Amino acid sequence: MKTITPECVHQDTAIVGECPVWDAASGRLLWVDIQGRRLHRYHPREKRDESVGLDDIVTSVHLRAAGGVVLTLRKRIAFYDWDTAKLEIAAEVESDLPGNRFNDAACDPQGRLWAGTMNNERWDQPEGALYRFDAERHLELMRSEVICSNGTGWSPDCRTLYHTESFRYAIFAYDFEPETGSISNRRTFLQLDPNGGEFPDGLAVDAEGCVWSAHVGRGRIVRYDPAGLAESEVRLPVTRGTSCAFGGTSLDTLYITTARETLTPERLAAEPLAGSLFACDPGAKGGATFAFAG
Repeated sequence: MKTITPECVHQDTAIVGECPVWDAASGRLLWVDIQGRRLHRYHPREKRDESVGLDDIVTSVHLRAAGGVVLTLRKRIAFYDWDTAKLEIAAEVESDLPGNRFNDAACDPQGRLWAGTMNNERWDQPEGALYRFDAERHLELMRSEVICSNGTGWSPDCRTLYHTESFRYAIFAYDFEPETGSISNRRTFLQLDPNGGEFPDGLAVDAEGCVWSAHVGRGRIVRYDPAGLAESEVRLPVTRGTSCAFGGTSLDTLYITTARETLTPERLAAEPLAGSLFACDPGAKGGATFAFAG
């Protein structure tokens, strides 16, 4: 299997770096530090990162067609404007489940936001869910009994949705109906060994329909073909590579976020770049970034 070595493009100490998203219009990469409560913008041309702090954890960021970005916070979906720092709450979930929070999210080709939840303490319990939020601000429960909802993406023909449940150690594939946003025919795309020392986190789908999955614990991003066979991997100098996204002018750069959460002082000393942002030439190109339609 081909091995790719990335470079650190921005050294940081993010507690849980996550959800990288390419903004083609500005040529910048958006990403978040969940537990650090920070929203980031990385400028590749200037090799510079800027960030703002929020009053709540921020678990994902995505572009918004109306301007600004859409965020998932602990239990809320919100719109944020970089220029005015205005935060508008658009929806809230699971007020009856105080231990739950949002985790990763993604926008589908029609501009709907798919956002999942997890139990913030009992990560391995089937207490999360997957929701769909549309431009009319209608929130719909799409699946319950999810064990730590995580990376989500779509095949190039938009007929397959991939959804990660980290502590089922699996990525599931669903038949996806683009017009209605319905999902069906849940099946296992990837199953990792629960005792293998790693679990799947964020993901990205390239233009050839291959899935790049971040495997936390072993510091690697693995490319799987549409049949679920491993083809290549990016080997990180840290153990917690959390997510990835294609960016750059030609969408031929793979950006990777990392984390420091749960690392012991000894491991942090051995992984001084944990929490930093990495990039590499993956030998593949990504598709366009989808913005929230509302």
